[in-house]
Amino acid sequence: MPHSIEDLLTIMRRLRDPEHGCPWDRKQTFSTIAPYTIEEAYEVADAIDRGDIQELREELGDLLFQVVFYAQMAHETQIFSFADIVDAICEKMLRRHPHVFADAEYTSDRELRSAWDHHKKREREDKADHDASILAGVARALPALMRAEKLQQRAARAGFDWPEIGGVIEKCKEEISELETELTGHRESAGIYQELGDLLFSCVNLARHAGVNAEQALRSANDKFDRRFRAMESTLQTKGRRFEDMDLQDIDKLWDEVKQNEDADRP
Repeated sequence: MPHSIEDLLTIMRRLRDPEHGCPWDRKQTFSTIAPYTIEEAYEVADAIDRGDIQELREELGDLLFQVVFYAQMAHETQIFSFADIVDAICEKMLRRHPHVFADAEYTSDRELRSAWDHHKKREREDKADHDASILAGVARALPALMRAEKLQQRAARAGFDWPEIGGVIEKCKEEISELETELTGHRESAGIYQELGDLLFSCVNLARHAGVNAEQALRSANDKFDRRFRAMESTLQTKGRRFEDMDLQDIDKLWDEVKQNEDADRP
């Protein structure tokens, strides 16, 4: 008979038992567990990217365990329980989907999105520590590229946005020029740090206007570099050579060969 969510909750209680639990689990706090939660979420995304369904099932279990972990720690101090978490998300989904669970009707995706944003805004306003900014709720802990995109999306809804992608391209060029100016000056200048950040932020804006998810695009570029560099290593190993034995011109030539071979293998 398969295990149930109650079994998982029982396991978590045992792990946190003050006398007989696991020493590592007993000493954890919300803050110490948070990095593991982020890691588990990324491992879920990685399994999806690789199309590994078996791995996805396991990683989703690991992510669920994180929720149970938080719930048990909160229960111990009588802040909230797992049941409270379930109740809160059910209430939120029912409230945010009146077109499914009530009699609301939307005629377009845009109208649906607008209603969704309205519900979220109203929920933020109802909180005691209400932040009135349009940017409220965009978590600082998000990956930088993802946070940049969300900040830009929020600002765009208020009309603070380039009307055409051409303006964004020119802004990127402007930021490159400003970065070049800093680089030709004092290399220790804090301006390099600032201008590079501005350039990255503008590149995210360009991706948004092009309809591309910047985070996924960079992940794809990372994977491509990883794949091609490993191919270079494999070629050198076959020839009994090392990177240390080659000059930059030879390395560039090998890189171009790897790219050409990769292009030739594509269907």
